[in-house]
Amino acid sequence: MTAATHSTLFPQVPETADAVLDGLDPEQREVALALTGPVCVLAGAGTGKTRAITHRIAYGVRSGRLQPASVLAVTFTNRAAGEMRGRLRQLGAGGVQARTFHSAALRQLQFFWPKAVGGDLPRLLERKIQLVADAAARCRVRLDRNELRDVTGEIEWAKVTQTVPADYPAVVAKAHRDAPRDPAEISQIYAMYEQLKRDRSVIDFEDVLLLTVGILQDRHDIADQIRNQYQHFVVDEYQDVSPLQQRLLDLWLGDRDNLCVVGDASQTIYSFTGATPDHLLNFRTRHPGATVVKLVRDYRSTPQVVHLANGLLSQARGRAAEHRLELISQRDPGPDPVYTEYADEPTEAEGTARRIRDLIAAGVPAGEIAVLYRINAQSEVYEQALADAGVPYQLRGAERFFERQEVREAGIALRGAARAGGNDSLLDDAEDLPAQVRAVLSTKGWTSQPPSGSGAVRDRWESLAALVRLAEDFARARSGATLSDLVAELDERAAAQHAPTVQGVTLASLHSAKGLEWDAVFLVGLTEGMMPITYAKTDEQVEEERRLLYVGVTRARLHLTLSWALSRSPGGRASRRPSRFLKGLRPGSGSLGTVASGASGSFERGAASGRRKPRGPVLCRVCGATLTEAGAMKLMRCEDCPSDMDEALYERLRDWRADQARELGQPAYCVFTDKTLMAIAERVPATGGELSSISGVGARKLDRFGADVLAICAGEDGGAGLDES
Repeated sequence: MTAATHSTLFPQVPETADAVLDGLDPEQREVALALTGPVCVLAGAGTGKTRAITHRIAYGVRSGRLQPASVLAVTFTNRAAGEMRGRLRQLGAGGVQARTFHSAALRQLQFFWPKAVGGDLPRLLERKIQLVADAAARCRVRLDRNELRDVTGEIEWAKVTQTVPADYPAVVAKAHRDAPRDPAEISQIYAMYEQLKRDRSVIDFEDVLLLTVGILQDRHDIADQIRNQYQHFVVDEYQDVSPLQQRLLDLWLGDRDNLCVVGDASQTIYSFTGATPDHLLNFRTRHPGATVVKLVRDYRSTPQVVHLANGLLSQARGRAAEHRLELISQRDPGPDPVYTEYADEPTEAEGTARRIRDLIAAGVPAGEIAVLYRINAQSEVYEQALADAGVPYQLRGAERFFERQEVREAGIALRGAARAGGNDSLLDDAEDLPAQVRAVLSTKGWTSQPPSGSGAVRDRWESLAALVRLAEDFARARSGATLSDLVAELDERAAAQHAPTVQGVTLASLHSAKGLEWDAVFLVGLTEGMMPITYAKTDEQVEEERRLLYVGVTRARLHLTLSWALSRSPGGRASRRPSRFLKGLRPGSGSLGTVASGASGSFERGAASGRRKPRGPVLCRVCGATLTEAGAMKLMRCEDCPSDMDEALYERLRDWRADQARELGQPAYCVFTDKTLMAIAERVPATGGELSSISGVGARKLDRFGADVLAICAGEDGGAGLDES
């Protein structure tokens, strides 16, 4: 056995079945030993549920009580299935099937189709959106790209909830579902979509489950053949099972009860896709003799983080809340959660970026830090703030703001309107820059009122609304700014954020963060209207928003910061309120029964996040006007005031920056932004003190790059010592 075999990359396979149980806590061990009959594992966040169920399967196989080929473990993502297969191999149980529901059903469908139906299985449609577009056209319904995505999502929801086209309007009304179009219209498109699939001999991913269910219901011989092969079933993330998946699982089982399910009703956050915790909550009713094991030892998060997570759920209402788990941290104590109130959104983003920079300087890897928000449109201000702070970042589950299709289209439209100037009739009645932007973006889907519900149409509107808000802020900061000025500002922001993706801080929506964890998590934008989201109307929708925040809290291992802004833009009216979910949890937020007595953590106002000293207005060094725009403040002059920049010095600094970025493996803006280099080339600092007075040159960058920059400013190649005099 080589040394590498004993490394974490190649762990040693346990020598015996009993050795598989080594290292399990009492509850995990109870799961592993419960090899027969129905088993329900209620597993809280960070409690080692995957460890428990993989050791259960491995122990059964290694002890000879389970045959590897007789076990089918199903989960919801290819990543989770792959992780499960990898762990089983490491435990010496490599022959076990671990798949997603769709993968397992497709495998069976491909094998049994010739016998059950005859001929070849119809072609699987990889993307159904074009077929939905064709169906809408046949129905003479015009859908734009985002409406098309939303209607496609509705058809998927209808199919996984086993709703046929004719029943769709009634089912939507009964479920209080906010349909993206008239339900009768969607029903018509749905029926035509199904007809077109038959005409073209294709099936979609939902059909894979539906057809497998149909064959198992109609052909008892095939059902018996599958049941003879698979004797034991394990279902991970059982709270996310849809009615259709549950129907397939019932048919796989038949009249047997060798089923182990694992889930947590408090992490049900995908009801919009058809997921429901009802099957998990009803498990003991359906299986009265079931073994029930609760995993509550949290190995991920500190007691401080766990205390907050428990407090958040203690306020929950509804059926899922009745089955909540009280987690018990197994880690050493850590820092208290930090609650920070900011004056406005840009200040919140800048404060978050500074905290992140401090954590990185203290030794926390950038890849172990995440900023989590409710909707993807919130990412832009954090992308900008991190870029300005020189912190590398990566987006998960979404494109960078300026790379989104709707933002690119908006940019093209704004650029065209700027070129046309007074010749564009669209701008005839627009009195100022924000009005011009609103007029242009109204042709791209922006409206003064947001569309109802969630989905792609809402996402598109949020992106366009973010551009409108940016235009309003820009006009407020730069009196007399034109549409051309705004387009130039957008281009500069886009250029700064189009750097190659690097290993850095993760920016992600709360939904896309499920299943992940980081050392430090920043939960931002926690205001009423965003958390819970404004279109969460019913009690159950609001409770799902609470569970979404709970998922966000439980992503943190050690550091947790929760923040909100009282207004959208600088100088705006402080009319926003912190999320209702934080009441009784954050210090000084009032009492909610027993919760307030356990409120812990530090509460800070925006100034606390900024270690900057209070300062007066920043004046243009050319004309003396007050500066409000960040780029102008960095240059210490109005954008349109004459520049005395040393062009040759600026080019030398850019060349040096490119070399540094290559050496560090980071985007150029992480060394210094263009505006900072321009400011250096204009002011030509001769000492460390003069260099540090330039915005964008903090203590860390002064220490790291100061000697080189001063040497370049002095006409040398770099490497001179720092003179702090």
